Amino acid sequence: MPDFIERFGQPLGANGSMVLTSSRQSIITSLLSAGTFVGALAQAFTSDRFGRKGSIIIWASIFTVGVLIQTATNRSVVQLVIGRFVAGLGVGALSAIVPLYNGEAAPKKIRGAMLVFYQLQIISGYVIDLATHSIKGSGSWRIPVGLQLVWGVVLIGGMLLLPESPRHLLGRGHEAEAQKVIASLNSVPFEDPLVISAMEELKAAICEENDGGKATWMECFSTRNMLWKRTINGMMIQFLQQLNGQNFYYYYGDTFFKSAGTTLSPYVIQVILGAVSVAGTVPALYLIETWGRRRSLLTGAAIQAVCALIAGLVGHYFVPVGTDLKPVSELTARNKQGGNILIAFAVLHVMAFSVFWGPTPWVYLGESFPLRVRPKGIALGSATNWLWNFLLGFFSPRIAARIGPLILLIFFGMLVVAFFYVWLLIPETKGLSLEEVDEMYRSGVKPWRSAEWKPSHKYGDAVIDGSEKRPVEKRISSGTSDAGVHHHSEKKVNGGQSEFVENA
Repeated sequence: MPDFIERFGQPLGANGSMVLTSSRQSIITSLLSAGTFVGALAQAFTSDRFGRKGSIIIWASIFTVGVLIQTATNRSVVQLVIGRFVAGLGVGALSAIVPLYNGEAAPKKIRGAMLVFYQLQIISGYVIDLATHSIKGSGSWRIPVGLQLVWGVVLIGGMLLLPESPRHLLGRGHEAEAQKVIASLNSVPFEDPLVISAMEELKAAICEENDGGKATWMECFSTRNMLWKRTINGMMIQFLQQLNGQNFYYYYGDTFFKSAGTTLSPYVIQVILGAVSVAGTVPALYLIETWGRRRSLLTGAAIQAVCALIAGLVGHYFVPVGTDLKPVSELTARNKQGGNILIAFAVLHVMAFSVFWGPTPWVYLGESFPLRVRPKGIALGSATNWLWNFLLGFFSPRIAARIGPLILLIFFGMLVVAFFYVWLLIPETKGLSLEEVDEMYRSGVKPWRSAEWKPSHKYGDAVIDGSEKRPVEKRISSGTSDAGVHHHSEKKVNGGQSEFVENA
């Protein structure tokens, strides 16, 4: 974008032409990352005090202010980076609160798909931003920056129409309002048995969580209810997501494409990779609830590891990059063949990431913690993601400048680590309510056997259905309710004792 360089670059050479030096580019980029890290942690202080709904509105407003500061910038680099930092605060906070809100408010059978859809919207926005590079003047950068104002206002307005998380309401003692929200989310009457059942389950879980007083940050690493393991898992899965290596292709995609003899511009290459990311996220909407979290992560790690290994070796031995880069006219058949192989596996790597490792870590993070420490646990996971996003963005180009495509072998090694980490330590949470996830961790089930695990809640009190009381001895897995409970029917078993089973 020449206009952006002319406004915010530095004069270089005798003719005074403007360039965007690596140091200035690093400052502009890193201030956003710094803001996201701070925001991801700061939201934990607002999520409980102002509620999930109120916090989203607050941080979306802060994000909108940051975007406004950037859009209004004329030639001040200081104003630009301040705007990026403020916007980053909102981005980081929302990256934690939105999965938190979706996880608590969405029905369990579509909870994963809702969080995947959140990831899909992020990727789609990236492609839209790339579409304005050919516009002359400041519109080339003001339009994609300014468009964020629209989405900020839409988010604020939309949240005004949505309910508060029923789990948060119940945790704050607003039982009637929580019951009303659960009924509304399930489109059933206020006194419907499934609403009463959900309320009883949530109240039991919240009472148990509140026995220890107010939660602290250190409690996220305590042995109580395996919280230390859940926190470490959330942070590790976000760390491993950033070390998948897909971002490397965005940094060096133009070099790879040129090595294959293409004349596509860097912007077109970025659009291609962005379109692949969008296309890959769509099937994840289905797979996250059919394959589950573990299977998605394991499959993605295996596919991406193969892609990184092949692309790294082919790129090193067959493709001229860096100082060895040749004009298209001088490329040999061997160079072009190697470039084509590298491009194919680069696209497959990006596609596999979008299907599996792009959305799934956020889904897992949003459903891993009990209500008591959920904002803090998600904050630690999100902050880990943004911290490594900054570190990789800062160091990867420097490492790649020294060893070229062999950097992909580093990512290959991390993907192997990711595969075994998921196999040994990440349990399956598909189809479970957030309270059932809590019980599963307490049960000590082995992660590789967690897909077959069933909850074993027992309630001795009656479930009220109008004026009639019906005893409930046990609630089996498919019948357990959460904020998005599904309809159940009563089945008489064991001499008249009733048991809930889910309708087909």
